[in-house]
Amino acid sequence: MGRTARAWAELMRRLGYTRYGVHGGDIGAGVSGAVGGIDGEHVAGVHVVTDSLTAANAASFLPGMADGLDPDDPVDRLILDRMEEFRREGSGYLAIQNTRPQTIGYLLNDSPAGQLGWIAEKFEEWTDLPYDRDQLLTIVSLYWFTRSGVSAAGFLHEQAHSTDWGAPPAVPQGVAVFSADATVRKLLKPAADTHWTEHERGGHFPAMEAPEAVAADLRAFFGQLK
Repeated sequence: MGRTARAWAELMRRLGYTRYGVHGGDIGAGVSGAVGGIDGEHVAGVHVVTDSLTAANAASFLPGMADGLDPDDPVDRLILDRMEEFRREGSGYLAIQNTRPQTIGYLLNDSPAGQLGWIAEKFEEWTDLPYDRDQLLTIVSLYWFTRSGVSAAGFLHEQAHSTDWGAPPAVPQGVAVFSADATVRKLLKPAADTHWTEHERGGHFPAMEAPEAVAADLRAFFGQLK
Protein backbone atom coordinates (compact mmCIF):
# COMPACT_ATOMS: atom_id res chain seq x y z
CA MET A 1 0.00 0.00 0.00
CA GLY A 2 2.80 2.39 0.88
CA ARG A 3 4.59 1.59 -2.37
CA THR A 4 1.43 2.31 -4.35
CA ALA A 5 0.94 5.59 -2.49
CA ARG A 6 4.49 6.65 -3.29
CA ALA A 7 3.92 5.78 -6.93
CA TRP A 8 0.78 7.95 -6.99
CA ALA A 9 2.61 10.87 -5.42
CA GLU A 10 5.48 10.49 -7.88
CA LEU A 11 3.04 10.33 -10.79
CA MET A 12 1.41 13.59 -9.72
CA ARG A 13 4.86 15.19 -9.38
CA ARG A 14 5.86 14.11 -12.87
CA LEU A 15 2.57 15.36 -14.27
CA GLY A 16 3.31 18.74 -12.74
CA TYR A 17 0.52 18.93 -10.16
CA THR A 18 1.61 20.97 -7.16
CA ARG A 19 -1.82 20.78 -5.48
CA TYR A 20 -4.27 17.90 -5.78
CA GLY A 21 -6.87 15.92 -3.86
CA VAL A 22 -7.13 12.17 -3.42
CA HIS A 23 -10.23 10.00 -3.26
CA GLY A 24 -10.90 6.30 -2.90
CA GLY A 25 -12.88 3.49 -1.39
CA ASP A 26 -11.92 0.11 0.09
CA ILE A 27 -8.16 -0.39 -0.47
CA GLY A 28 -8.21 2.85 -2.46
CA ALA A 29 -9.22 4.64 0.73
CA GLY A 30 -6.15 3.28 2.46
CA VAL A 31 -3.91 4.25 -0.43
CA SER A 32 -5.45 7.73 -0.52
CA GLY A 33 -4.79 8.21 3.18
CA ALA A 34 -1.21 7.07 2.68
CA VAL A 35 -0.74 9.57 -0.15
CA GLY A 36 -1.97 12.30 2.18
CA GLY A 37 0.52 11.14 4.79
CA ILE A 38 3.57 11.12 2.53
CA ASP A 39 2.79 14.11 0.32
CA GLY A 40 0.84 16.41 2.61
CA GLU A 41 2.71 19.40 1.21
CA HIS A 42 0.85 18.96 -2.07
CA VAL A 43 -2.34 17.10 -1.08
CA ALA A 44 -5.25 19.47 -0.49
CA GLY A 45 -7.41 16.83 1.16
CA VAL A 46 -8.28 13.15 1.42
CA HIS A 47 -11.83 12.02 0.64
CA VAL A 48 -12.98 8.43 1.08
CA VAL A 49 -16.20 6.48 0.78
CA THR A 50 -17.42 3.50 2.77
CA ASP A 51 -20.61 1.80 3.92
CA SER A 52 -21.82 0.11 7.06
CA LEU A 53 -21.02 -3.45 5.99
CA THR A 54 -17.57 -2.59 4.62
CA ALA A 55 -16.67 -0.82 7.85
CA ALA A 56 -17.63 -3.87 9.91
CA ASN A 57 -15.84 -6.21 7.50
CA ALA A 58 -12.67 -4.13 7.76
CA ALA A 59 -12.93 -4.11 11.56
CA SER A 60 -12.74 -7.91 11.54
CA PHE A 61 -9.11 -7.83 10.33
CA LEU A 62 -7.71 -4.31 10.83
CA PRO A 63 -6.07 -3.95 14.26
CA GLY A 64 -7.65 -1.44 16.61
CA MET A 65 -10.89 -0.70 14.75
CA ALA A 66 -13.05 -2.80 17.05
CA ASP A 67 -11.22 -1.99 20.28
CA GLY A 68 -13.54 -1.12 23.13
CA LEU A 69 -16.78 -2.42 21.63
CA ASP A 70 -19.31 -3.42 24.28
CA PRO A 71 -21.48 -6.46 23.46
CA ASP A 72 -24.21 -5.05 25.69
CA ASP A 73 -24.46 -1.84 23.65
CA PRO A 74 -27.00 -2.20 20.78
CA VAL A 75 -24.86 -0.40 18.21
CA ASP A 76 -21.72 -2.27 19.22
CA ARG A 77 -23.63 -5.55 19.19
CA LEU A 78 -24.68 -4.89 15.59
CA ILE A 79 -21.04 -4.26 14.64
CA LEU A 80 -19.88 -7.44 16.36
CA ASP A 81 -22.61 -9.49 14.70
CA ARG A 82 -21.64 -8.15 11.27
CA MET A 83 -17.98 -8.89 11.95
CA GLU A 84 -18.80 -12.44 12.93
CA GLU A 85 -21.00 -12.90 9.86
CA PHE A 86 -18.16 -11.72 7.64
CA ARG A 87 -15.65 -14.06 9.27
CA ARG A 88 -18.04 -17.00 9.04
CA GLU A 89 -19.65 -16.51 5.64
CA GLY A 90 -18.11 -13.61 3.69
CA SER A 91 -14.34 -13.67 4.00
CA GLY A 92 -13.45 -16.74 1.94
CA TYR A 93 -12.32 -14.67 -1.04
CA LEU A 94 -10.01 -12.67 1.21
CA ALA A 95 -8.50 -15.76 2.84
CA ILE A 96 -7.69 -17.24 -0.59
CA GLN A 97 -6.19 -14.05 -2.02
CA ASN A 98 -4.27 -13.27 1.17
CA THR A 99 -2.67 -16.72 1.27
CA ARG A 100 -2.78 -18.33 -2.21
CA PRO A 101 -3.16 -15.52 -4.77
CA GLN A 102 -1.36 -17.39 -7.54
CA THR A 103 -3.66 -20.40 -7.22
CA ILE A 104 -6.85 -18.38 -7.64
CA GLY A 105 -5.02 -16.36 -10.30
CA TYR A 106 -4.85 -19.38 -12.59
CA LEU A 107 -8.64 -19.69 -12.46
CA LEU A 108 -9.21 -15.99 -12.99
CA ASN A 109 -6.86 -15.87 -15.99
CA ASP A 110 -8.01 -19.17 -17.51
CA SER A 111 -11.79 -19.06 -17.27
CA PRO A 112 -14.05 -16.15 -18.24
CA ALA A 113 -16.86 -17.84 -16.29
CA GLY A 114 -14.57 -18.04 -13.26
CA GLN A 115 -13.68 -14.35 -13.54
CA LEU A 116 -17.35 -13.45 -13.95
CA GLY A 117 -18.40 -15.54 -10.95
CA TRP A 118 -15.60 -14.14 -8.79
CA ILE A 119 -16.74 -10.56 -9.36
CA ALA A 120 -20.51 -11.03 -9.77
CA GLU A 121 -20.80 -12.69 -6.37
CA LYS A 122 -19.54 -9.54 -4.67
CA PHE A 123 -21.79 -7.33 -6.78
CA GLU A 124 -24.70 -9.34 -5.42
CA GLU A 125 -23.43 -9.27 -1.82
CA TRP A 126 -22.20 -5.69 -1.60
CA THR A 127 -24.54 -3.51 -3.67
CA ASP A 128 -27.59 -1.88 -2.23
CA LEU A 129 -29.12 -0.63 -5.48
CA PRO A 130 -29.84 -2.46 -8.75
CA TYR A 131 -26.79 -2.42 -10.99
CA ASP A 132 -26.57 -2.40 -14.75
CA ARG A 133 -25.62 -5.80 -16.18
CA ASP A 134 -23.80 -4.24 -19.11
CA GLN A 135 -21.68 -2.28 -16.66
CA LEU A 136 -20.95 -5.47 -14.72
CA LEU A 137 -19.90 -7.27 -17.91
CA THR A 138 -17.73 -4.32 -18.92
CA ILE A 139 -15.90 -4.39 -15.59
CA VAL A 140 -15.42 -8.16 -15.77
CA SER A 141 -14.21 -7.84 -19.36
CA LEU A 142 -11.57 -5.33 -18.31
CA TYR A 143 -10.16 -7.91 -15.91
CA TRP A 144 -10.49 -10.75 -18.40
CA PHE A 145 -8.98 -9.15 -21.51
CA THR A 146 -6.08 -7.61 -19.57
CA ARG A 147 -5.49 -10.82 -17.56
CA SER A 148 -5.31 -8.68 -14.43
CA GLY A 149 -7.23 -10.99 -12.09
CA VAL A 150 -4.02 -12.55 -10.85
CA SER A 151 -2.32 -9.19 -10.28
CA ALA A 152 -5.39 -7.96 -8.36
CA ALA A 153 -5.21 -11.04 -6.14
CA GLY A 154 -1.48 -10.49 -5.71
CA PHE A 155 -2.07 -6.92 -4.58
CA LEU A 156 -4.31 -8.13 -1.75
CA HIS A 157 -1.66 -10.65 -0.74
CA GLU A 158 1.02 -7.96 -0.63
CA GLN A 159 -1.22 -5.61 1.32
CA ALA A 160 -2.07 -8.31 3.87
CA HIS A 161 1.60 -9.05 4.52
CA SER A 162 2.92 -5.49 4.49
CA THR A 163 3.79 -3.30 7.42
CA ASP A 164 4.38 -0.29 5.17
CA TRP A 165 1.27 1.68 6.09
CA GLY A 166 2.94 5.07 6.29
CA ALA A 167 2.04 8.03 8.47
CA PRO A 168 -1.61 9.09 8.92
CA PRO A 169 -2.63 12.10 6.83
CA ALA A 170 -2.41 15.52 8.46
CA VAL A 171 -4.54 17.19 5.77
CA PRO A 172 -8.32 17.86 5.71
CA GLN A 173 -10.34 14.66 5.50
CA GLY A 174 -13.80 13.86 4.20
CA VAL A 175 -15.90 10.71 4.53
CA ALA A 176 -19.07 9.84 2.64
CA VAL A 177 -20.96 6.93 4.22
CA PHE A 178 -23.51 4.90 2.26
CA SER A 179 -26.24 2.69 3.74
CA ALA A 180 -25.33 4.75 6.77
CA ASP A 181 -26.12 3.92 10.35
CA ALA A 182 -24.54 4.64 13.73
CA THR A 183 -21.98 1.85 13.40
CA VAL A 184 -19.63 3.58 10.95
CA ARG A 185 -18.89 6.61 13.07
CA LYS A 186 -18.15 4.33 16.03
CA LEU A 187 -15.65 2.33 14.00
CA LEU A 188 -13.93 5.14 12.11
CA LYS A 189 -13.82 7.56 15.05
CA PRO A 190 -13.55 10.66 12.82
CA ALA A 191 -11.96 13.85 14.08
CA ALA A 192 -14.33 16.69 14.94
CA ASP A 193 -13.38 18.65 11.81
CA THR A 194 -13.91 15.75 9.39
CA HIS A 195 -16.27 16.51 6.50
CA TRP A 196 -18.86 13.80 7.17
CA THR A 197 -21.92 12.96 5.08
CA GLU A 198 -24.35 10.06 5.34
CA HIS A 199 -26.51 8.58 2.60
CA GLU A 200 -29.40 6.22 3.18
CA ARG A 201 -28.81 4.08 0.09
CA GLY A 202 -25.77 2.75 -1.74
CA GLY A 203 -23.22 0.11 -0.80
CA HIS A 204 -19.63 -0.88 -1.43
CA PHE A 205 -19.49 0.61 -4.94
CA PRO A 206 -21.03 4.08 -4.53
CA ALA A 207 -19.32 5.53 -7.61
CA MET A 208 -21.32 2.96 -9.58
CA GLU A 209 -24.45 2.85 -7.44
CA ALA A 210 -24.85 6.52 -6.53
CA PRO A 211 -22.51 8.55 -8.78
CA GLU A 212 -24.46 11.80 -8.37
CA ALA A 213 -24.14 11.62 -4.58
CA VAL A 214 -20.42 10.90 -4.76
CA ALA A 215 -19.83 13.74 -7.23
CA ALA A 216 -21.80 16.17 -5.10
CA ASP A 217 -19.85 15.23 -1.99
CA LEU A 218 -16.52 15.59 -3.80
CA ARG A 219 -17.52 19.07 -4.97
CA ALA A 220 -18.67 20.07 -1.49
CA PHE A 221 -15.52 18.80 0.21
CA PHE A 222 -12.83 19.94 -2.19
CA GLY A 223 -14.70 23.14 -3.05
CA GLN A 224 -14.06 24.51 0.43
CA LEU A 225 -10.30 23.78 0.31
CA LYS A 226 -7.74 26.17 -1.08
